[in-house]
Amino acid sequence: MSKAIQNIIILGGGSAGWLTAAVIAAEHGEGLQITLVESPDVPIIGVGEGTWPSMRDTLKKIGVSESAFIAECDASFKQGSKFIGWKNGSAADFYYHPFSLPHGYHDVNSVPFLQSQHSSMAFADAVCGQSHICEQGLAPKQITTPDFAAVANYGYHFDAAKFSRFLQKHCTENLSVTHVLDHVTNVNTVSDSSNGAIEGYIESLSTAEHGQLKADLFIDCSGGASVLLAQHFNEPFISRQSTLFNDRALAVQVPYVDSEQAIASATLSTAQRAGWVWDIGLPSRRGVGYVYSSAHSSEAQAEEDLRRYLAASIGKQKANAAQLRSLTINPGHRASFWKKNCVAVGMSAGFIEPLEASALALVELSAAMIRDDMPATPAMMEATAKRFNERFQYRWDRIIDFLKLHYVLSQRTDSDYWYDHRDTSSIPEHLQELLKRWRYQAPSRLDFVQADEVFPAASYQYVLYGMDFKTLPRQTARRSENIDLAKRFFDENIKNTQRMLSGLPANRELLAQIKQRA
Repeated sequence: MSKAIQNIIILGGGSAGWLTAAVIAAEHGEGLQITLVESPDVPIIGVGEGTWPSMRDTLKKIGVSESAFIAECDASFKQGSKFIGWKNGSAADFYYHPFSLPHGYHDVNSVPFLQSQHSSMAFADAVCGQSHICEQGLAPKQITTPDFAAVANYGYHFDAAKFSRFLQKHCTENLSVTHVLDHVTNVNTVSDSSNGAIEGYIESLSTAEHGQLKADLFIDCSGGASVLLAQHFNEPFISRQSTLFNDRALAVQVPYVDSEQAIASATLSTAQRAGWVWDIGLPSRRGVGYVYSSAHSSEAQAEEDLRRYLAASIGKQKANAAQLRSLTINPGHRASFWKKNCVAVGMSAGFIEPLEASALALVELSAAMIRDDMPATPAMMEATAKRFNERFQYRWDRIIDFLKLHYVLSQRTDSDYWYDHRDTSSIPEHLQELLKRWRYQAPSRLDFVQADEVFPAASYQYVLYGMDFKTLPRQTARRSENIDLAKRFFDENIKNTQRMLSGLPANRELLAQIKQRA
């Protein structure tokens, strides 16, 4: 029972497996032997190509060069999301959820001031310069800005397959991760506890060509198959489809019409009759897809809607010739994520629609908690698992609340899809309570209890007030709603925005310069 945790096996590659390997190996160095076992026949799904700003810190900690990452992974800058047509579907209907906090966010609640004196101005424009930067296709930094530093907060868009290969090379060449390409034929459980092993724990994986591979901790990154957590341990699946309906997607890679075409600074999310279209700009191509509800649209109708969207930018002929890939989504997650000596990361733990790019962020958060809370011995595994499960149950609930928020505020009336999303029976009770509170008080840090919330209160503000939600004025004055201070930050934001707009290069220009020096 006092035997130290020394060997870790990660089952599955892709972004989840290799990122988890890199995060743990970079911290624990020679203290742990990490082996990643990957089937040579399982393809990378590669739908999630967007990250949060947290990825910058993750890449820095694992010891890679940002310039090399951008060059080798066909990466571009992501400064947030632009939501088009979500309010009412009119031609002028769009708003931004930028990655930068509202100016003065920690000092004043600007919502009463803005709603009383600048109600015609988009919320993000009034409190943050980043929406203006995105509208003009500008980069979040200059060529003289150091790796991973920012003028405006940013994450990335990238090619998922290239990212996996990039991480694989870094892990095997620089972080001493052992890579085994083989088929797992059996999962073997401890049956004899006389030598200190714990009965019921995974003892080893049997492989076709490498025999039995033993470890103390097994990390399941086997994707939707969830070979260890679901298939071996029979961990139940919790469906969240009654809240978030989207269970299908059509994806396509779209070449630019012009090699000098501007690269979008944000993920474009355009509402449709039965879902929404994502549009991600990389230096060499766009990644586009339609995620939708099969209960509200046939695949034929979804394909027609997606091709219509594509035709607006590449023409009808090319849109009709585009090769679409069909994907199935099972929105939900496992009842628990760490069982005995097995923890699931990525799609093996769960998956919901890619709105707001939470999938890779959950991989980062999972890998970081395993790294920081690594049990010293098998005897510590149960307590570690309990804490991990509590933390990630909370995170899944908050992510689902936040994504649902985008739908319940919509005024669209063009299909049952939008009516059904506003039906109270589909809205989590916790979100209903928050919406009642926010009628009288803007979202604040008091609404969320964890220090490292998945989405901070500022994110809720961007969506709420981007969707024209109205918080009623209070009858009693508060210092935190100081009108003069709010006006000062409003004026400062206008000046800061002008400085950034005049000093930042276009996305494509900066990315080309970075590739030249990589």
